[in-house]
Amino acid sequence: MLNQLRPALVLTAAMTIVTGLAYPFAMTGIAGTLMPAQASGSLVEKDGTVIGSSLIGQNFASDRYFWPRPSATSPDPYSANASSGSNLGTTSAKLRDRVAADVAKLKTAGSPASVPGDAVTTSGSGLDPHISPDYARMQIARVAGARGLTPSAIEELLARQTQGRDLGFVGEPRVNVLQLNMALDSL
Repeated sequence: MLNQLRPALVLTAAMTIVTGLAYPFAMTGIAGTLMPAQASGSLVEKDGTVIGSSLIGQNFASDRYFWPRPSATSPDPYSANASSGSNLGTTSAKLRDRVAADVAKLKTAGSPASVPGDAVTTSGSGLDPHISPDYARMQIARVAGARGLTPSAIEELLARQTQGRDLGFVGEPRVNVLQLNMALDSL
């Protein structure tokens, strides 16, 4: 039995060292060298202070800012510790009630009759930092009124902040809410 146990233990220890230590440290070192910003979490700084990440949404609730899409994380919205979808299906009464409440809130804030899907649905992770240009355009009048700016000034800012499809054909156009709101603050 010792003849079988010894090679198994040696192989387990060797694979633990190679795949559990050497490989992760090598990849971390390579990533930190080739892509330092991404390896550090794609952190966004303002005046030398980290205010967020370009990869994780934030809960903006003031009328002075563009609102993100709903977050499925709990107990706090956009909690990276609780990344997950809601797992509520299309027949869920809880989901229908939440979506109806979100639509009512948007209409109270002056939104048009048609509401884009990302305005009332969560992303798969519950942390998506992006919204569609349609959802952003829907919010222009509210943000302009709260800030005392013209809608055309905010439309120009939104056009500059809109990211196109990756490689010209992958994904959908999108707007990073944190970066848009930072640009809005600098107007």
